Amino acid sequence: MLGLIFYLLLAWLALKLGVLLLNLLLFPTLRPASSPARGVSLLVPARNEAANLEKTLPGLLQQEAQEILVLDDGSTDATAQVVARFAQQDPRLRLIPGQPKPEGWLGKSWACWQLAQAAQGQVLLFTDADVYWQPGALAAVQALLEQSRAGLVSVYPHQRTLGLAERVLLPLIDDALLCYLPHPLLATPFPLAAAANGQVMAFVRPAYWAAGGHAAVRAEVLEDVRLAQRVKAAGGGLGLALGGRLIAVRMYRSYAALVEGLGKNLIAFHGQSRLLLGFSYAGHLLAYTLCWPLALWDTRWLALGCLGLLERVLLGWKTARPAWEALLLPLAPLLALPIYLRAGQGRYTWKGRAYTRWKPS
Repeated sequence: MLGLIFYLLLAWLALKLGVLLLNLLLFPTLRPASSPARGVSLLVPARNEAANLEKTLPGLLQQEAQEILVLDDGSTDATAQVVARFAQQDPRLRLIPGQPKPEGWLGKSWACWQLAQAAQGQVLLFTDADVYWQPGALAAVQALLEQSRAGLVSVYPHQRTLGLAERVLLPLIDDALLCYLPHPLLATPFPLAAAANGQVMAFVRPAYWAAGGHAAVRAEVLEDVRLAQRVKAAGGGLGLALGGRLIAVRMYRSYAALVEGLGKNLIAFHGQSRLLLGFSYAGHLLAYTLCWPLALWDTRWLALGCLGLLERVLLGWKTARPAWEALLLPLAPLLALPIYLRAGQGRYTWKGRAYTRWKPS
């Protein structure tokens, strides 16, 4: 039985490595553009984001946006005051007080929907309050949008990581993208061959409304992925890129926040199935952690461990991460256990709001 499991894991890792090698060659990274951005509405949903906006608003104000709208989604901190202070420096920046969230909506989708209705630009670019924009980043995103002739371009920012848990776990976001979705599939008409990152999503206005906007995905935890699928289904086309040196993000500043953040949507990537979630965790634990002690009993497992390390080294090279972080890979399933347990719960809390994934039977 263990031998069969070994070969299944070997095939899984080999498939991931094959997709990654293809994406090393074909998956684009944002590059500076020669022409300035034009006609872009920068849209930022914000709920208790005062600390982040203090650091990220200066970068947004350096972009050549037509307007910069920040929606205060019922914050209880100084979010509104921070935005108002920066707005005194730049008339393009405007604070929009959010309306109470209706029943059946998730908070972020409701905030983005309000922003879309207030925006005037021909390009609607949604970005999170914790995303850092370098000079010229907006022009680079718009250039990619025009070059790809897509209805939506989404960018995966470079992950800024300081703590051990961040360095171990957050590269898995890039892993899920670069090891499972071959870039050429984005050009196919199949809606399921889609991905997106809600941290940076730039829509051509007609494509956003044709897909139904955030109202069409109001109850979806993976609203970004679902919107990308809807854009493709409507014939809008989809483009993806890595943020490189132009766009970065610091998502979490503590292990507890990381568990809460990643745990809220992990099961959605497994079709809301706790059984698949369990199989996923067991596979990762065997392939990346237990393979090393098992190699003392059967040396074939050493090859499995080395394949995992090679995958993380190549992933780090593509996403500009230090090579030594690959040595942390065996810790990933161990530190991810609370995330999997959190994901399997029927209820979760995010940004101070309680949500229900499913009702107890």
